[in-house]
Amino acid sequence: MADLEPDLDGFSGVMSARRGDEVLGEWAVGMADRTWSVPHTPDTRFGLASGTKTFTALTVLSLVGDGLLSLGTTAREILRDDLPLIADDVTIDHLLTHRSGIGDYLDEEIDALAPMTVPVQQLDSTPAYLAVLDGFETKFRAGERFSYCNGGYVVLAILAERVSGTPFPELVAQRVFAPADMTASSMPRSDSLPPQTATGYKDDGRTNVFELPVQGSGDGGAHSTVGDLHRFWLALRGGRILPAELAALATETVTDDAGDGMGYGRGIWLDGEDLLLSGGDHGVTASSRHDPRTAATVTGLANVEVPTFARVKSLMAAVRSSSR
Repeated sequence: MADLEPDLDGFSGVMSARRGDEVLGEWAVGMADRTWSVPHTPDTRFGLASGTKTFTALTVLSLVGDGLLSLGTTAREILRDDLPLIADDVTIDHLLTHRSGIGDYLDEEIDALAPMTVPVQQLDSTPAYLAVLDGFETKFRAGERFSYCNGGYVVLAILAERVSGTPFPELVAQRVFAPADMTASSMPRSDSLPPQTATGYKDDGRTNVFELPVQGSGDGGAHSTVGDLHRFWLALRGGRILPAELAALATETVTDDAGDGMGYGRGIWLDGEDLLLSGGDHGVTASSRHDPRTAATVTGLANVEVPTFARVKSLMAAVRSSSR
Protein backbone atom coordinates (compact mmCIF):
# COMPACT_ATOMS: atom_id res chain seq x y z
CA MET A 1 0.00 0.00 0.00
CA ALA A 2 1.50 3.30 -1.12
CA ASP A 3 0.49 5.19 2.04
CA LEU A 4 2.26 2.71 4.34
CA GLU A 5 5.90 3.74 4.38
CA PRO A 6 7.70 2.94 7.64
CA ASP A 7 10.75 4.78 8.88
CA LEU A 8 13.65 2.56 7.76
CA ASP A 9 16.48 5.03 8.39
CA GLY A 10 19.33 3.09 10.01
CA PHE A 11 17.13 0.02 10.29
CA SER A 12 18.37 -3.52 9.62
CA GLY A 13 15.64 -6.12 9.71
CA VAL A 14 12.03 -6.65 8.66
CA MET A 15 8.94 -4.51 9.15
CA SER A 16 5.54 -6.03 8.45
CA ALA A 17 1.92 -4.90 8.43
CA ARG A 18 -0.84 -7.49 8.11
CA ARG A 19 -4.57 -7.63 8.64
CA GLY A 20 -6.26 -11.00 8.88
CA ASP A 21 -5.04 -13.02 5.90
CA GLU A 22 -3.86 -9.93 4.02
CA VAL A 23 -0.26 -8.71 3.86
CA LEU A 24 -0.53 -4.92 3.73
CA GLY A 25 3.20 -4.41 3.32
CA GLU A 26 6.55 -5.92 4.22
CA TRP A 27 9.96 -4.28 4.09
CA ALA A 28 13.25 -6.17 4.47
CA VAL A 29 16.40 -4.05 4.62
CA GLY A 30 20.00 -4.64 5.60
CA MET A 31 22.01 -7.79 6.15
CA ALA A 32 21.11 -10.84 8.18
CA ASP A 33 24.77 -11.87 7.98
CA ARG A 34 27.39 -9.26 7.15
CA THR A 35 30.27 -11.71 6.72
CA TRP A 36 28.53 -13.59 3.91
CA SER A 37 26.44 -10.63 2.66
CA VAL A 38 23.14 -12.42 3.28
CA PRO A 39 20.23 -9.95 3.04
CA HIS A 40 17.15 -9.97 5.19
CA THR A 41 13.94 -11.41 3.74
CA PRO A 42 10.42 -11.56 5.21
CA ASP A 43 11.26 -15.14 6.29
CA THR A 44 14.35 -14.19 8.33
CA ARG A 45 14.25 -15.41 11.91
CA PHE A 46 15.20 -12.96 14.65
CA GLY A 47 15.84 -13.16 18.36
CA LEU A 48 12.99 -11.64 20.36
CA ALA A 49 14.85 -10.96 23.64
CA SER A 50 12.19 -10.09 26.25
CA GLY A 51 9.41 -10.72 23.75
CA THR A 52 9.92 -14.30 24.95
CA LYS A 53 8.21 -13.37 28.22
CA THR A 54 4.85 -13.32 26.42
CA PHE A 55 5.31 -16.98 25.48
CA THR A 56 6.48 -17.81 29.00
CA ALA A 57 3.34 -16.30 30.51
CA LEU A 58 1.06 -18.23 28.17
CA THR A 59 2.95 -21.46 28.83
CA VAL A 60 2.52 -20.98 32.57
CA LEU A 61 -1.18 -20.13 32.14
CA SER A 62 -1.63 -23.32 30.13
CA LEU A 63 -0.18 -25.25 33.09
CA VAL A 64 -2.67 -23.45 35.30
CA GLY A 65 -5.40 -24.66 32.95
CA ASP A 66 -4.12 -28.22 33.33
CA GLY A 67 -4.14 -27.96 37.12
CA LEU A 68 -0.37 -28.33 37.47
CA LEU A 69 -0.13 -24.80 38.87
CA SER A 70 -2.49 -22.13 40.16
CA LEU A 71 -2.05 -18.38 40.21
CA GLY A 72 -1.83 -18.67 44.00
CA THR A 73 0.86 -21.36 44.01
CA THR A 74 3.89 -19.99 45.82
CA ALA A 75 7.31 -20.26 44.24
CA ARG A 76 8.60 -21.73 47.50
CA GLU A 77 6.30 -24.77 47.20
CA ILE A 78 8.21 -25.82 44.07
CA LEU A 79 11.65 -24.29 44.64
CA ARG A 80 11.94 -25.86 48.10
CA ASP A 81 15.46 -24.97 49.27
CA ASP A 82 16.58 -23.27 46.04
CA LEU A 83 16.79 -19.45 45.83
CA PRO A 84 16.21 -18.92 49.58
CA LEU A 85 16.04 -15.11 49.27
CA ILE A 86 12.73 -15.32 47.38
CA ALA A 87 10.06 -14.53 49.96
CA ASP A 88 7.78 -17.38 50.96
CA ASP A 89 4.62 -15.49 49.93
CA VAL A 90 5.68 -14.80 46.31
CA THR A 91 3.13 -16.46 44.01
CA ILE A 92 2.95 -17.44 40.37
CA ASP A 93 0.71 -14.43 39.79
CA HIS A 94 3.16 -12.04 41.42
CA LEU A 95 5.85 -13.32 39.04
CA LEU A 96 3.62 -13.16 35.96
CA THR A 97 2.62 -9.56 36.67
CA HIS A 98 6.10 -8.25 37.69
CA ARG A 99 4.79 -7.58 41.18
CA SER A 100 6.89 -10.14 43.05
CA GLY A 101 9.43 -7.74 44.55
CA ILE A 102 12.24 -10.30 44.20
CA GLY A 103 15.76 -9.11 43.51
CA ASP A 104 16.64 -9.26 39.83
CA TYR A 105 19.80 -10.73 38.31
CA LEU A 106 19.42 -8.26 35.42
CA ASP A 107 17.75 -5.23 36.97
CA GLU A 108 16.75 -2.84 34.20
CA GLU A 109 16.20 -0.06 36.72
CA ILE A 110 20.00 -0.16 37.14
CA ASP A 111 21.44 -1.33 33.79
CA ALA A 112 19.41 -3.04 31.06
CA LEU A 113 22.54 -4.25 29.26
CA ALA A 114 24.66 -5.32 32.22
CA PRO A 115 27.00 -8.25 31.53
CA MET A 116 26.19 -11.70 32.91
CA THR A 117 27.82 -12.59 36.24
CA VAL A 118 28.83 -16.03 34.90
CA PRO A 119 30.23 -16.92 31.46
CA VAL A 120 27.33 -17.08 29.02
CA GLN A 121 28.37 -20.54 27.81
CA GLN A 122 27.51 -21.89 31.26
CA LEU A 123 23.87 -20.89 30.78
CA ASP A 124 22.96 -23.88 28.65
CA SER A 125 19.68 -24.90 30.30
CA THR A 126 17.00 -23.37 32.51
CA PRO A 127 18.31 -25.06 35.70
CA ALA A 128 21.74 -23.54 34.97
CA TYR A 129 20.26 -20.09 35.68
CA LEU A 130 19.95 -20.91 39.38
CA ALA A 131 23.58 -19.82 39.70
CA VAL A 132 22.83 -16.28 38.48
CA LEU A 133 19.42 -15.90 40.14
CA ASP A 134 20.70 -16.54 43.66
CA GLY A 135 21.89 -13.94 46.13
CA PHE A 136 19.58 -10.97 45.40
CA GLU A 137 17.72 -9.43 48.33
CA THR A 138 14.00 -8.68 48.13
CA LYS A 139 13.31 -5.19 46.73
CA PHE A 140 9.80 -4.78 48.16
CA ARG A 141 6.93 -6.79 49.55
CA ALA A 142 5.12 -9.06 47.08
CA GLY A 143 2.13 -7.36 45.44
CA GLU A 144 3.15 -3.87 46.49
CA ARG A 145 3.86 -2.45 43.02
CA PHE A 146 5.00 -3.17 39.47
CA SER A 147 8.73 -3.54 38.86
CA TYR A 148 9.87 -5.19 35.65
CA CYS A 149 11.82 -8.31 36.61
CA ASN A 150 13.78 -10.49 34.22
CA GLY A 151 14.70 -12.95 36.94
CA GLY A 152 11.06 -13.47 37.85
CA TYR A 153 10.37 -14.88 34.41
CA VAL A 154 13.34 -17.26 34.63
CA VAL A 155 11.93 -18.42 37.96
CA LEU A 156 8.62 -19.07 36.16
CA ALA A 157 10.48 -21.20 33.61
CA ILE A 158 12.14 -23.19 36.41
CA LEU A 159 8.76 -23.78 38.07
CA ALA A 160 7.17 -24.76 34.74
CA GLU A 161 9.94 -27.27 34.03
CA ARG A 162 9.62 -28.84 37.45
CA VAL A 163 5.86 -29.36 37.47
CA SER A 164 5.68 -30.52 33.83
CA GLY A 165 8.85 -32.61 33.67
CA THR A 166 9.63 -31.03 30.29
CA PRO A 167 12.59 -28.79 29.36
CA PHE A 168 11.36 -25.25 29.00
CA PRO A 169 12.15 -24.73 25.27
CA GLU A 170 10.19 -27.90 24.46
CA LEU A 171 7.36 -26.79 26.72
CA VAL A 172 6.99 -23.48 24.89
CA ALA A 173 7.09 -25.28 21.55
CA GLN A 174 4.37 -27.68 22.64
CA ARG A 175 2.07 -25.17 24.30
CA VAL A 176 2.51 -22.02 22.21
CA PHE A 177 4.35 -22.51 18.93
CA ALA A 178 2.63 -25.73 17.80
CA PRO A 179 -1.00 -24.72 18.44
CA ALA A 180 -0.35 -21.32 16.82
CA ASP A 181 1.23 -22.95 13.73
CA MET A 182 4.42 -20.97 14.34
CA THR A 183 6.57 -23.34 12.32
CA ALA A 184 9.55 -20.97 12.06
CA SER A 185 9.70 -20.25 15.80
CA SER A 186 11.81 -21.93 18.46
CA MET A 187 14.14 -21.38 21.40
CA PRO A 188 17.42 -22.58 19.85
CA ARG A 189 20.88 -22.74 21.35
CA SER A 190 23.01 -19.85 20.13
CA ASP A 191 25.59 -22.33 18.83
CA SER A 192 22.99 -24.29 16.85
CA LEU A 193 20.78 -21.73 15.16
CA PRO A 194 18.27 -22.79 12.48
CA PRO A 195 18.63 -21.69 8.84
CA GLN A 196 17.71 -18.10 7.91
CA THR A 197 18.48 -16.77 11.38
CA ALA A 198 19.84 -13.22 11.59
CA THR A 199 23.09 -12.59 13.40
CA GLY A 200 22.78 -9.86 16.03
CA TYR A 201 25.21 -6.95 15.77
CA LYS A 202 26.33 -4.54 18.46
CA ASP A 203 26.88 -0.85 17.78
CA ASP A 204 30.62 -1.45 17.31
CA GLY A 205 29.95 -3.98 14.53
CA ARG A 206 30.79 -7.09 16.53
CA THR A 207 28.23 -9.87 16.94
CA ASN A 208 26.37 -10.50 20.19
CA VAL A 209 27.62 -14.09 20.50
CA PHE A 210 29.56 -13.39 23.72
CA GLU A 211 26.78 -11.31 25.29
CA LEU A 212 23.81 -13.70 25.41
CA PRO A 213 23.29 -17.10 27.05
CA VAL A 214 23.85 -20.24 25.01
CA GLN A 215 20.28 -21.28 25.84
CA GLY A 216 17.57 -18.75 26.55
CA SER A 217 14.95 -19.30 29.22
CA GLY A 218 11.81 -17.62 30.52
CA ASP A 219 13.02 -14.05 30.01
CA GLY A 220 14.56 -14.33 26.53
CA GLY A 221 15.90 -16.56 23.79
CA ALA A 222 12.92 -17.20 21.53
CA HIS A 223 13.38 -16.65 17.77
CA SER A 224 10.59 -15.96 15.32
CA THR A 225 9.54 -14.28 12.06
CA VAL A 226 7.11 -11.47 11.27
CA GLY A 227 4.68 -13.99 9.77
CA ASP A 228 4.77 -16.28 12.78
CA LEU A 229 4.12 -13.38 15.15
CA HIS A 230 1.02 -12.42 13.20
CA ARG A 231 -0.14 -16.04 13.39
CA PHE A 232 0.59 -15.97 17.10
CA TRP A 233 -1.76 -13.08 17.81
CA LEU A 234 -4.54 -14.60 15.72
CA ALA A 235 -4.11 -17.94 17.52
CA LEU A 236 -4.21 -16.28 20.93
CA ARG A 237 -7.36 -14.36 20.06
CA GLY A 238 -8.87 -17.43 18.41
CA GLY A 239 -8.54 -19.68 21.46
CA ARG A 240 -5.97 -22.06 19.98
CA ILE A 241 -3.31 -21.43 22.63
CA LEU A 242 -5.48 -20.93 25.70
CA PRO A 243 -9.20 -21.16 26.42
CA ALA A 244 -10.94 -17.80 26.53
CA GLU A 245 -10.94 -17.41 30.31
CA LEU A 246 -7.18 -17.93 30.55
CA ALA A 247 -6.43 -15.76 27.52
CA ALA A 248 -8.45 -13.04 29.24
CA LEU A 249 -6.12 -13.26 32.24
CA ALA A 250 -3.15 -12.65 29.96
CA THR A 251 -4.66 -9.53 28.45
CA GLU A 252 -6.48 -7.98 31.39
CA THR A 253 -4.96 -4.82 32.83
CA VAL A 254 -3.26 -5.61 36.14
CA THR A 255 -1.07 -2.48 36.20
CA ASP A 256 -2.53 0.66 34.62
CA ASP A 257 0.78 2.43 34.05
CA ALA A 258 3.82 0.18 33.95
CA GLY A 259 5.92 2.77 32.14
CA ASP A 260 5.60 5.06 29.12
CA GLY A 261 1.86 5.18 29.73
CA MET A 262 1.39 1.49 28.91
CA GLY A 263 -0.44 -1.04 31.02
CA TYR A 264 0.60 -4.59 31.76
CA GLY A 265 -1.33 -7.81 32.07
CA ARG A 266 0.37 -11.18 32.40
CA GLY A 267 3.23 -11.27 29.90
CA ILE A 268 1.55 -8.81 27.55
CA TRP A 269 1.91 -5.04 27.34
CA LEU A 270 -1.24 -2.98 26.77
CA ASP A 271 -1.33 0.32 24.88
CA GLY A 272 -4.90 1.50 24.45
CA GLU A 273 -6.61 -1.34 22.58
CA ASP A 274 -3.33 -2.77 21.29
CA LEU A 275 -1.63 -5.88 22.65
CA LEU A 276 2.17 -5.91 22.53
CA LEU A 277 5.18 -8.09 22.95
CA SER A 278 8.47 -6.25 23.02
CA GLY A 279 12.13 -6.88 23.64
CA GLY A 280 15.61 -5.53 23.26
CA ASP A 281 19.11 -6.75 24.06
CA HIS A 282 22.61 -6.69 22.60
CA GLY A 283 22.07 -6.82 18.83
CA VAL A 284 18.31 -7.42 19.14
CA THR A 285 15.20 -5.24 19.01
CA ALA A 286 11.73 -6.66 18.54
CA SER A 287 8.22 -5.24 18.74
CA SER A 288 4.92 -6.76 17.67
CA ARG A 289 1.68 -4.84 18.10
CA HIS A 290 -1.77 -6.34 17.52
CA ASP A 291 -5.15 -4.61 17.31
CA PRO A 292 -7.78 -7.26 18.22
CA ARG A 293 -10.59 -5.07 16.87
CA THR A 294 -9.29 -5.23 13.30
CA ALA A 295 -6.98 -8.30 13.46
CA ALA A 296 -4.15 -6.02 12.29
CA THR A 297 -0.58 -6.77 13.35
CA VAL A 298 2.46 -4.59 12.87
CA THR A 299 5.83 -6.15 13.69
CA GLY A 300 9.39 -4.88 13.54
CA LEU A 301 12.31 -7.25 14.06
CA ALA A 302 15.90 -6.01 13.87
CA ASN A 303 19.38 -7.42 14.36
CA VAL A 304 20.71 -4.07 15.53
CA GLU A 305 19.84 -1.79 18.45
CA VAL A 306 17.47 0.78 16.94
CA PRO A 307 14.17 2.36 18.14
CA THR A 308 11.97 -0.37 16.66
CA PHE A 309 9.14 0.10 19.17
CA ALA A 310 8.45 3.68 18.03
CA ARG A 311 8.54 2.70 14.35
CA VAL A 312 6.05 -0.09 14.92
CA LYS A 313 3.70 2.21 16.80
CA SER A 314 3.87 4.77 14.00
CA LEU A 315 3.23 2.15 11.32
CA MET A 316 0.21 0.82 13.22
CA ALA A 317 -1.21 4.36 13.28
CA ALA A 318 -0.77 4.50 9.49
CA VAL A 319 -2.52 1.13 9.12
CA ARG A 320 -5.48 2.46 11.10
CA SER A 321 -5.63 5.63 9.02
CA SER A 322 -5.52 3.70 5.76
CA SER A 323 -8.49 1.54 6.76
CA ARG A 324 -10.83 4.42 7.46
